[in-house]
Amino acid sequence: MQHLGAMAEPLESSLDPYSRYVAESFDRVGPAVVGVGVLDGNGRPRGQGSGVLFTPDGYVITNEHVVHGARKSRVTLSDGRALEASLVGRDARTDLAVLRISADSLVHAPLGKSADLRVGQLVIAIGNPLGYQATVTAGIVSALGRTLRSASGHLIESVIQTDAPLNPGNSGGPLVDMRGRVIGINTAMAGGAQGICFAIGIDTAIDVVQRLMRDGRVRRSRLGIAAQSIRLDRRRLRMLDRSEDQAVMISEVVPDSPAARAAFESGDILVNFDGETLKGIDDLHRLLTAERANRRIAVDVIRRGRLRQLEITPVED
Repeated sequence: MQHLGAMAEPLESSLDPYSRYVAESFDRVGPAVVGVGVLDGNGRPRGQGSGVLFTPDGYVITNEHVVHGARKSRVTLSDGRALEASLVGRDARTDLAVLRISADSLVHAPLGKSADLRVGQLVIAIGNPLGYQATVTAGIVSALGRTLRSASGHLIESVIQTDAPLNPGNSGGPLVDMRGRVIGINTAMAGGAQGICFAIGIDTAIDVVQRLMRDGRVRRSRLGIAAQSIRLDRRRLRMLDRSEDQAVMISEVVPDSPAARAAFESGDILVNFDGETLKGIDDLHRLLTAERANRRIAVDVIRRGRLRQLEITPVED
C-alpha cells in the first residue's frame, strides 16, 4: 500500500504564487500579533484592539486611541497567554503607543521601510477584529502620502491608504508586505466607504516609538503646515543638482503659525531644512525636534519654478 503522504501534494506547491506570498507573510508575522484589551478602574473591559510585538523582550506597538484613557491594559499573545501590560508612552499626534509585557524570548515581527512602498503593491493586514484572533485580509496599497485626522483631532501625515479590509479591533495591528515585514500600523477605515483603510507608515512609527521608549513622550517643534511627500521631475532635479527625487510639498499653511509669519505658501516645495536634505515628510518630522524650537532655521524652497531660501522659527509643540 502506498503511504498517504506520498500521494498528497505538498501545500506549498499546491498554492498559486499570490496565495503562497500571503500565507508565508502571515506565517512570519502572525505569531507576533497580539490582542490589546483595555480595562476601566474596576477591571471591567472597555475596549479592544490589536498590536504587534517588535522586540523579543515584550515591547508592543499599538494605536494611541486603543489605549487612550485606559487604567489597565492586557495583552493576549498568539499562544493564548494573557499578560498585564504597562504603558511605556503614547503620542496622540501620530496615534501611536508603546506597551510592554513581562516576558522574554518572544516571537517578534521584522520591520520594513514604508518609504520603499509603491502604489499597487500587495499588502496584508493582520489583527483581532471583533475578537477573532489572528485574522488576515489582503489588498493593495491604494495611495501614499495621505493626511488623516486622528481620533484626537490631530492631522497625521504620510499615511498609507489600502483596500485591505479592516474592522473594529484591527486598530494597532500590522500592515505587512509580501516579504513578511511590517510596513505600517493599521489605524482607521473610512466610515461609510468600502475598501478605504489607512495605516501609519512604519518609518514614522519607528521614529515615534524610539522617542517613546527613551523619554515616555514625543517632544517636537511645529511649523504650522500640512504637507505631503512628492516626487520631483527631471527638470527640478537638474536645477537642484541632486539625485534624490523626493521632497515635501506644502498643502496648507495654518493662519498665525510660524509658517504663515515666515511667508510660506501652499504649493511651496521644501527640499532642504536646516542643512539637511528632505527625502519626504518623514524626514521633516524627524527634524522637527524640540531642540529646533525658537531657532531661526534656513529652508530651501522651490516656488513657482525658482529655488529660494526662507527662514522660519519653529515653536515647541
